[in-house]
Amino acid sequence: MNLFLVGRIVGIYALIFGVTLVTPILVGLWYREPEVLHFLWPMAGSLGFGALLWLIGRRRARDLSVGDGYLVVTLFWVLLSLLGAWPLMSGFGLSPVDALFESTSGITTTGATVIAGLDTMPRSLLFYRQQLQWFGGMGLIVLGVAVMPMLGIGGMQLYRAEAPGPLKEEKLTPRLTQTARALWLIYFSLTLACAAGYWLAGMTPFDAVSHSLSTVSTGGFSTHDASMAHFASPAVEAVAVVFMLLAAINFGVHYLVWLDRNPLHYLRDTEARAFLGFVLAMVALVGVILYLEGPYDQVHASLRDAAFEVVSIVTSTGFGTVDFAHWPDFLPLLLIYISFVGGCGGSTAGGIKVLRVLLMVKQGAQEVRQLIHPHAILPLRLGRRIVDPRLARSVWGFFALYTFAVATLTLLMIHAGLAPLDAFSAVATCLNNLGPGLGEVALTFQSVSDLGKLLGVVAMLLGRLEILTILVILSPAFWRR
Repeated sequence: MNLFLVGRIVGIYALIFGVTLVTPILVGLWYREPEVLHFLWPMAGSLGFGALLWLIGRRRARDLSVGDGYLVVTLFWVLLSLLGAWPLMSGFGLSPVDALFESTSGITTTGATVIAGLDTMPRSLLFYRQQLQWFGGMGLIVLGVAVMPMLGIGGMQLYRAEAPGPLKEEKLTPRLTQTARALWLIYFSLTLACAAGYWLAGMTPFDAVSHSLSTVSTGGFSTHDASMAHFASPAVEAVAVVFMLLAAINFGVHYLVWLDRNPLHYLRDTEARAFLGFVLAMVALVGVILYLEGPYDQVHASLRDAAFEVVSIVTSTGFGTVDFAHWPDFLPLLLIYISFVGGCGGSTAGGIKVLRVLLMVKQGAQEVRQLIHPHAILPLRLGRRIVDPRLARSVWGFFALYTFAVATLTLLMIHAGLAPLDAFSAVATCLNNLGPGLGEVALTFQSVSDLGKLLGVVAMLLGRLEILTILVILSPAFWRR
């Protein structure tokens, strides 16, 4: 293991984070806010720490192993959560635990918060929260990979360790640098289009840009306590729904659509088609139950709220126009359940991912057919593609670990003082990188104990790195290598 090289790469990311603090400083200067001073020390500290790590490892070996890649990714997300908490402590006056929770929630695009009174906060600080989610959405790791070849360092190991979804070996382009640049071009273009859509729908330029950052990243932070309900605008909600769905679809599919100029790829892709079908089914179910049992006199009103909340939850964005925790029947728990499905692999959404769920459903059905025809050879197919049995086994292994993490963290959350249902929803919202929960954590984690918030930080990091990356680092066999 090349610890000097690992330190050097982490140092580069600390330098990148320090540079990104220029943006909220410029926002503060534009609005003439004295709070810009809160970003100067964190910027200096990030740049100094990053430069020190880079200098220590700059003349060391440049071969990056798979193990080194996992270590870099884990250290980076922990380091970024810690560095991101610094401006929150000085700017918002948060305690260290609260600042760490808010920072981790931002960079992992979870959207859970401990802050109230956003409408009166300085815009530089509000923009900083939104920016955290935007960079976390695609991952500064991928951004760094785009420049690694210039430094003489290969980056495939980092991409494999950080990229969401089960198909980590696949690349959009033959060279990883081109892949990273393609991903960021698509990501940036979607952000610009989303900001323009919000502005045309009636948002101010500041709100439009800020909410586009948290929409395309499926983060869910808002500049208002009431979230999207603040705008009370069907046009704003429509823009949000469209871009939340786009952000939750595999960026590889976006790349194919852009390359061929053919939007039919969204329907040809098995995972995207299943995702959109699942969303439509849930919207119809929730909308009908709201109309029959809720305070809605018209179907279109119930479908409007159902569409927004279902899309917001299943994409793990967490925006809100209503408090779904008070919806009738089983709907609150249903929405928490569908957050476990999440978006597509290779997207900014959280959750288990549609492709994994699809593979597990298909394999379950195949096992039933195998019992009926014990001598038949029934390969597992995904569309026209035969799935490697090793991939199917890895999906079930991931699901087992995910389930174990939910059960264990829920028990610990109960120990931290939450009621059982509140504890389960708190774990679900953190592990699935969702944001809103039920009961005590329906709107904010402000009243949760420090132990509960720290458990939330662990859950958010596990969810963002899809559990396995962190478990690899914690394995004694990893360090014996």
